[in-house]
Amino acid sequence: MKKTPFQLLLVAFLFLAQNTFAQELYMPRNIKNAYAKGTRSLDGKPGKNYWQNHAKYTMEIAVDPKTKIVSGTETIVYENNSKDTLRNLPIRFVNNLHKPSSPRSGSVSNDFLSDGLTITSLKIADEVYKEDGRKWGTVGNIKMKKPVPPNSKVTINIEWNYPLSKESGREGQIDETTFFVAYSYPRVSVFDDYNGWDRLPHTDRQEFYNDFNDYTFSVKAPKNYVVYATGDFLNPDEVLQPGFSARLKKSYGTDEILHIANEQELKTGVVTKQNDWNVWKFEAKNISDVCFGLSDHYLWDASSVIVDKKTNRRASVQAAYDIKGTDFTDSVKNNQYALSFFSNSWPGVPYPFSKMTAFQGFADMEYPMMCNDSQMGDPVFAQLVQDHEVAHTYFPFYMGINETRYAFMDEGWATTFEYLIGIAEHGKEAADKFYKQFRVENYIKDKSTEEDQPIISMSSQVSDVGYGNNSYGKASLSYLALKDLLGDDLFKKSLHAYMDNWNGKHPIPWDYFNSINTASGKNLNWFFNNWFFTNNYIDLSVKSVTKNVVSVENVGGFAIPFDVVVTYSDKTKEIIHQTPAVWQTNQKLVSIAIKNNKRIELITIDGGIFMDATPENNTLAVK
Repeated sequence: MKKTPFQLLLVAFLFLAQNTFAQELYMPRNIKNAYAKGTRSLDGKPGKNYWQNHAKYTMEIAVDPKTKIVSGTETIVYENNSKDTLRNLPIRFVNNLHKPSSPRSGSVSNDFLSDGLTITSLKIADEVYKEDGRKWGTVGNIKMKKPVPPNSKVTINIEWNYPLSKESGREGQIDETTFFVAYSYPRVSVFDDYNGWDRLPHTDRQEFYNDFNDYTFSVKAPKNYVVYATGDFLNPDEVLQPGFSARLKKSYGTDEILHIANEQELKTGVVTKQNDWNVWKFEAKNISDVCFGLSDHYLWDASSVIVDKKTNRRASVQAAYDIKGTDFTDSVKNNQYALSFFSNSWPGVPYPFSKMTAFQGFADMEYPMMCNDSQMGDPVFAQLVQDHEVAHTYFPFYMGINETRYAFMDEGWATTFEYLIGIAEHGKEAADKFYKQFRVENYIKDKSTEEDQPIISMSSQVSDVGYGNNSYGKASLSYLALKDLLGDDLFKKSLHAYMDNWNGKHPIPWDYFNSINTASGKNLNWFFNNWFFTNNYIDLSVKSVTKNVVSVENVGGFAIPFDVVVTYSDKTKEIIHQTPAVWQTNQKLVSIAIKNNKRIELITIDGGIFMDATPENNTLAVK
């Protein structure tokens, strides 16, 4: 049928309406440019011109427990997939944070300080560079002799060493013979479509932003040291005694929790091959980072769990911990549950990696396929912390979140999944109580409210309480409010669309907003603007009750869900739930009609985990 001019105009209008969701939301100029260039699309997907760079890292790393020196030989084959000619090569080395001259977000002890990275050899495209890296901060820069044209590769060869800090933070010395070695290799910083080279320094508050790369690496360690690492363990028979290699292999196919090596076996030196040094080999592809831990006395447990019921794919679940690490005796069992929950419930995406190892340290920190957690002395709290770190598998590791700029895009989701798995593990009442105490209370009761900035604020430009609130509690509340608004089924459908769009890529906040809008079929910009681009907070008030109509004022402004608890004169109660949709038309005042004609005696509004800044005005007696 031939379309009339009016019909063509209508089709064009509808298409434009469906593809301009983000235009109502504030965008910095560089983000607007990315959409204009077509590297990002207003439907939430990567644009037709989207690109990202990639590298293959081949590394031979050695750890000397006596000198506490980590050294490495590294070959990087770096692919420039952009349309730009690269003349500079920013090299990121996070552990230069330990140098006395490096800027940090807080004070440190002398045991935290070290000399940082030393480069002993550097070649780029077979050109030798006289660069020792001694003047670098957490990001150094090399002016290349030969530029790297678009759609070409360059090979970088680096030999380097650095000392492990005596005081362990996210990495370093755990005890005299136990080390967690993370961010341990110089890497090419991210070059992206919206900001060019990532040169923001690491200051120990904001976290990380990495490309998805392929890694083949080895770790050379003395005999009797066991190495636990990101990636597939390639050579167990070369470094483990036959019985222990067999135990480990058995663990890959069973739900049974196996003690791969116990205290006595480790003490008597029967676990590893008795070469002076053993070389442990690992491989991981399309992943944003690798790390490892090693110890000569940590207990080693292992099992596995089915993470994809369609294919029966299993993931290895392991734990490495000190004999005094009582919180870790259940680590494998807890992670079997966590990997199954995250794979099948929330987010409901099969765990994407082959392994998850819990390593006892001090950081309470996530890494691809590993977490480095503290001994808390509280098994319930320890389980929650481990759940949180494992939840980071999806944000930022399944999706390459820029944590340095937008921490709420990963910490907020991990906090949300931590809450949802907590309900499954301990019941809603216990999960609500913990979430309110640990994630919301300090934020809503903070007297220094000028620290409360819009969530969209760059994470590197807020600090202390403001950073913590934006990254964790407030962001998580926004995701849970959206879940309440859409309902579980549509929320999960929309979340999966966002994750599918950006798995293995680099989303920014506007990609999230656009993905959810498109997948849900709703223009939710009013909601995203309300939560992410304002100085709103949580504060409702019962303004009046007239003829069974309750007027609720949104003093703080956030579009939150809440319950209207009606107590009638006969002492019966009714709970009427309101989703955040109630605020779409008028974000300051809403009228709720009570359909029951019984006389109302008392009205209470209850936000649940959405704690109110002034709860005293949440109740009104009806005279």
